[in-house]
Amino acid sequence: MARKQHRRRLALALTFGMLAPAGARAEGQDSLPLYKMLRSLEFVQDSVVAGDSSAGEMQRFLLATIDERLRNADKSVFEDSRNADAALIYAMSGGNPETLEYLMSRDINGNFDNRVADVLRKYLNGKGLLVVNTLADIAREYRDKPIGPYLSLVAGNVMSGKNAAAALKLYDWARVMAPGTIVEESALRRSLALCADSGLVPLGLEYAQRYTRRFLHSPYASQFADLFVQLVVDHDSDVKQQDIIDILSFMDPPRQREIYLRMARRAAIAGKSDLAALAAGRAQAITNDGSDAFSALAGFYGGVAGVSTPGLEAAISNLNQMPAGELNAQDRALRDAAKAVAQEILRTPDPASLGQGNVSNLPNQQTTEHDAAVTNQAGGQSPGTAGVEQGAATNAAPAPEGGRQEADSSFNAFVTTSRSKLDAIDGLLKQESH
Repeated sequence: MARKQHRRRLALALTFGMLAPAGARAEGQDSLPLYKMLRSLEFVQDSVVAGDSSAGEMQRFLLATIDERLRNADKSVFEDSRNADAALIYAMSGGNPETLEYLMSRDINGNFDNRVADVLRKYLNGKGLLVVNTLADIAREYRDKPIGPYLSLVAGNVMSGKNAAAALKLYDWARVMAPGTIVEESALRRSLALCADSGLVPLGLEYAQRYTRRFLHSPYASQFADLFVQLVVDHDSDVKQQDIIDILSFMDPPRQREIYLRMARRAAIAGKSDLAALAAGRAQAITNDGSDAFSALAGFYGGVAGVSTPGLEAAISNLNQMPAGELNAQDRALRDAAKAVAQEILRTPDPASLGQGNVSNLPNQQTTEHDAAVTNQAGGQSPGTAGVEQGAATNAAPAPEGGRQEADSSFNAFVTTSRSKLDAIDGLLKQESH
């Protein structure tokens, strides 16, 4: 790996003239075409996601150098479409957005496509949703051009907040057109994020496997690990154990253990004890040493998950074996909460709580029951609410026949009056129609 990184740095130095004397190097930089400088930047950025940590400083140097060249370049330089594309790619590769504004203000000969420049300026200023459809159309139009992969990536970033399926298609185009590059790395990582949020589990697992096979040493791999854990924990019922093992098998043991520990912790917090126990067990198996700190941490997460299972005693033992001083603040709070739950489960119940409680009657209920008792003693029936069940068990006195007849006659009179009014309205409507 070290030898490969050395060859990358040597090739970059030769490409950019870094091995020449100082004076000749400065002159070479001024005469080097912009599109070749941009290729050097792309080479460095691809080296970064391939795992060459030393290329980060060179990336910052190239961004600053290209920015200066763009601002000082003669307008005729951009008559070469390769240089115009280089300026746009620079803007989409972490360059200074103000430099793009500067170039557009001086483009009186139309060397830049104004549509591309306009949507990029809005995107870089945080207003990409205003031109999301236009950006997607332009990305399809420039699909076979050098700026095509970058436009597809940018369009996918904007489209992700509106249409996940359309964004995934744009990301797919970006990575297919630029395999092995920082564009593919970013497209895979963001595709996984969309799948995790949208519940697209099979597709998300496919993206995760591609990422682990190609960009395991990227500085952004930690973000990928969080996204993968989110996908598995949030949708554990749709993920097979073998899928997890197969995807992580491309990683070296320390990286596998780290992801299993993250998975165990998140699953324990989410109350998914089976997944937490599985992840903790896999992490412990990787350590192969019971005294290892990581093994103890895996046992701790397994203990947190086991508090709500029949294996409560073993879970408490695992919790007690992990000294609080070796945990961070978040895990100490998690430990205290798990132990508090365990204590409540094991606490012997108060004998007094096993009996039926006596609920005090409200004042009006006491009065009602008193009235009911007095009434019953007098041979009558209670008028209170306590007589609902009592009335169901006793025969209520029939209502007077005369009262029912009066109610029926009043209802019939109401119906008759209402019908006569409706008939009158119908007659008026017929007259107006004639």
